[in-house]
Amino acid sequence: MPFQLFIPGKNWRLSLAELAALLENRETRFAVHSFSKEFFVVNAEVDASIIDDFGGIIKIGVSAAEFSTEIVRKTFLQKDKEAQAQISGEIAGSGLVDCMVKAESEKTLFGVSVYCEEKQLRSVSKVIQRFVGSAVKRELRGCGEKSKFMGFAKDRRLPQLSHVEVLKKNLVENKSEILLCVGKEQTFVAVTVAVHNPFEFQKRDVGKPVQRKIFAIPPRLARIMVNLAACAEGKVLLDPFCGVGTILQEALLAKAKVIGVDINKWCVEAAIRNLDWLKDEYELGNAEYRVLQGDVHRLSRKIGWEQVDCVATEPDLGPALRQMPTTAYAVRIAEKLEPLYYGLLEEAYKVLKSGGRLVVVSPWIKTRSGKPVTMRIEEKALPLGYERVCPFRREFFADDAVVPENLLAAASVVDAEERHKIGREIHIFQK
Repeated sequence: MPFQLFIPGKNWRLSLAELAALLENRETRFAVHSFSKEFFVVNAEVDASIIDDFGGIIKIGVSAAEFSTEIVRKTFLQKDKEAQAQISGEIAGSGLVDCMVKAESEKTLFGVSVYCEEKQLRSVSKVIQRFVGSAVKRELRGCGEKSKFMGFAKDRRLPQLSHVEVLKKNLVENKSEILLCVGKEQTFVAVTVAVHNPFEFQKRDVGKPVQRKIFAIPPRLARIMVNLAACAEGKVLLDPFCGVGTILQEALLAKAKVIGVDINKWCVEAAIRNLDWLKDEYELGNAEYRVLQGDVHRLSRKIGWEQVDCVATEPDLGPALRQMPTTAYAVRIAEKLEPLYYGLLEEAYKVLKSGGRLVVVSPWIKTRSGKPVTMRIEEKALPLGYERVCPFRREFFADDAVVPENLLAAASVVDAEERHKIGREIHIFQK
């Protein structure tokens, strides 16, 4: 069975955690053989349509050839002619050129995206991309095919086609985007079989009837949280801080039954409008959802004991900060939020069924000292009876995979953009 290559989004750790959670939840046998911020090499048999169920995976490719990265180093760092010929031979023998479907125009349009794990090879990735493109053109010419190699703007930092470009040029349908994934030990030549559609997430973000720009969670992150919560068709997901319903929307698309709760009446009405819109827009005739006004401290009275399979939520993360706070001020922010979070932990435990999961975001506050302030909510969660679910467990990886101990020991995943003063720390607990 050929390896599958997964290209992650900006936060590769979050993408890897989601990938493992979704495959485990679907009882798909898999083993991660290698991983980096550039790509994951996975032994699994999944349908290309699974791309629509991810929030953090950009592309999926199927490997057609594999060779030592030492050959790549010799070719592009040492200018070794024999190594150059070997790479050209691997591309020719991969069968990828034979699979390219001729477009309606006279020429076959194809693209090459290069993903390099090593910094030294990444610096020559544009040279690698042009080399592979020329090799493919020669093969197509040998088959009597005229072709056009899809280029890039000169200011592009890395030679990688975006998901938008791949979609607009129909490169998936025509089997005509080649991925060259250069790892530390092995290099893979693959064809793109699926690409994330950003237009759907954009529609669910800015196309829904009611939006909340300041405190909104992105739909992509909402989908990741739904997957981390082991939410699936027929399960009941609760968001006790539902806002305008972004997490509820993604859970509905996963064919779950959803319950939203918010203390703000405006949010309750907005969430209902957005869910009604989603049901019509995506033709979810059997969608089951309800949104209630209520306080998280009385959640079990509103929902009942052991009524939901999973909880995924983002409570208040604190005030919008214009400047980087001092450590003392960041600690005060966290302390002020403690009653809200501790109330959530207690009430979520009551409403969850045995074995149910809680995925919760807490603030990860940057400070002037450079050391972030966090809430350490596990110190409250574990005495309540929760078990912490580590996002990266050893059984997810192949026996010979090199997995750093600090990754296996990671108890949460941080999602923090450079421009934001407060990031998100994502925790997974199980009852």
